[in-house]
Amino acid sequence: MSLKRCFDVCCAAAGLLASAPLLGGLALLIRLDSPGPVLFRQTRIGLLGRPFELVKLRTMRAAASPGAQESVLAEKTAGAQITAGDDPRITSIGRWLRRSKLDELPELWNVLRGDMSLVGPRPEVPCYRDAYPCEIFSVRPGLTGQAALCFHAEESLLASAHDKERAYREVVLPHKLALALDYVRNPSFGRDLRILAATAYQLSLGRILARAESPPVRAARAGIAQLNRQESQEPSPPG
Repeated sequence: MSLKRCFDVCCAAAGLLASAPLLGGLALLIRLDSPGPVLFRQTRIGLLGRPFELVKLRTMRAAASPGAQESVLAEKTAGAQITAGDDPRITSIGRWLRRSKLDELPELWNVLRGDMSLVGPRPEVPCYRDAYPCEIFSVRPGLTGQAALCFHAEESLLASAHDKERAYREVVLPHKLALALDYVRNPSFGRDLRILAATAYQLSLGRILARAESPPVRAARAGIAQLNRQESQEPSPPG
């Protein structure tokens, strides 16, 4: 077992044990806030391009969907794979969970199972797999990473887009992929520790850091504004 994997297992196990009371309280709040399951499960792409089931706390209203094992949530309904901060489907408790990133605590189980690592490129949904260089799938996806740190307010950023799916694919995703490739090509255990420390710092000062934007985010915001202008100038399809 590599040093990175050993570190992942020890931290994930300790994190799950330490956060068990918190997870129990959050589960109760989710059930009281809206009907539906506590957990949200979704297929993501992992190491070597293999799919796995990601587990998070549910933050949106549940909706029945044919062909699902249990209940497929409104997190990703009608084919939409992107959620913006202004999405009306987000529950009251869900909005706080997403802002604080507490909805991602169950992903420690994915880390313990070996689906994910503590640090790495964030796992993507299958519909965007073709946009990813194969090189990114040479490492386990992470609970946090350079792109996650940089685009920590991604939902707020996408809320300004007229076409959120297009803005994500054409503007935001290329920036995230560049950051992911840089991580994959320059790996080190020390870098992982720095990313974890930066993540903890960011979570503790989320509201303050939300006002500061990195160059990739500023570029993405400008790209979304340009895309909005283009879409406003495009002729509307005949009714």
